[in-house]
Amino acid sequence: MNDQAARPAARPAREFVVEADGGSRGNPGPAGYGAVVLDAATGETLVETAEYLGVVTNNVAEYRGLLAGLRAAKELDPDAGVRVRMDSKLVVEQMSGRWKIKHPDMKPLAAEAARVFPPGRVTYEWIPRADNKHADRLANEAMDAGARGEQWSPSESTAELDAAATGGVGSRAAADTDVRAAKAVASPGWGPPDMGAPATFVLLRHGETPLTPQKRFSGSGGSDPSLSAVGREQAEKVAASLARRGTIEAIVASPLARTRETAGIVAARLGLEVAIEEGLRETDFGAWEGLTFGEVRERYPDDLDAWLGSPDAEPTGGGESFAATGARIAATRDKLVAAYAGRTVLLVSHVTPIKTFLQLALGAPPESLFRMELSAASLSAVAYYADGGASVRLFNETSHLR
Repeated sequence: MNDQAARPAARPAREFVVEADGGSRGNPGPAGYGAVVLDAATGETLVETAEYLGVVTNNVAEYRGLLAGLRAAKELDPDAGVRVRMDSKLVVEQMSGRWKIKHPDMKPLAAEAARVFPPGRVTYEWIPRADNKHADRLANEAMDAGARGEQWSPSESTAELDAAATGGVGSRAAADTDVRAAKAVASPGWGPPDMGAPATFVLLRHGETPLTPQKRFSGSGGSDPSLSAVGREQAEKVAASLARRGTIEAIVASPLARTRETAGIVAARLGLEVAIEEGLRETDFGAWEGLTFGEVRERYPDDLDAWLGSPDAEPTGGGESFAATGARIAATRDKLVAAYAGRTVLLVSHVTPIKTFLQLALGAPPESLFRMELSAASLSAVAYYADGGASVRLFNETSHLR
């Protein structure tokens, strides 16, 4: 027997099939993704994962599903080959390199997905929606859980069932490894350690205006007041505090006068320019602009009750509902996360938009907006990771004002 014949054959690389899907009920609207990792040789389900995303577009949800599926496969075996099967023609063609990625929301997600495995180890195949039922079911389960204010979690790990049923020498150890990986990937709220630096939004409410201490409705459809003397002093104090921290790399502000003035004071201290973002404007409160809560209660009691009871209700006179504000802020968030990936950005905005950023990051119900106190010139912060996860790091910090 020669040496060539005696040498054992090289162990073939393991191969997985990743099926992924995402959906948005409104586009943009409440969204979620689902992904499943299958053993290509046996067809066995190794990992199921899903997540409710808050308000995003359908395409963002699909890319998030792809990213979750690839990361789950890498957790199982970083040396494996992967066949991705999706019913999204857009994602398949873009990730295959046949279509250009033009939308700013898609570029960072596609780039992150391309980095999970080395080039050439992942192939993409379009399949009809009817053949993607497993991932579609998981995405809908995640959206349903999100609508109930819950996080999706598997009722019983499929990997554990596979491990129990698998026989043969060495199969138990391999199955146990898959079970541990499946649990790690499927657990909501945790992600792999290689996501890179997040986009961190430091959320600054503007300083006081003459209307602020009177607690009057002051949205984007009113008199557009400037800062008061107290408000300008508050802006100077927050500017000094941010200068000491030295972490702000860019400033983006709402187009309204009070936010532009606050942002300008901070920018002058930090040596930065201010970019204006229309999506950061305050809610339009319609006929309630300039009124106190008591005055609105007296003049428009039925409309106020409806507004307090439903995020879809609009203020009197064609104002903006909380649901509409939520969709606007979610779209703005996705746009800014893509533009400022890995950077710390100061967003100078208003009460409702800042509360909405926090509500969406926490996956909290709309009524949580009424349960947050947000002071003038206060700081809050949310970090956004490459897998779409968010972490609230600070809320209503006002120590710089004392």
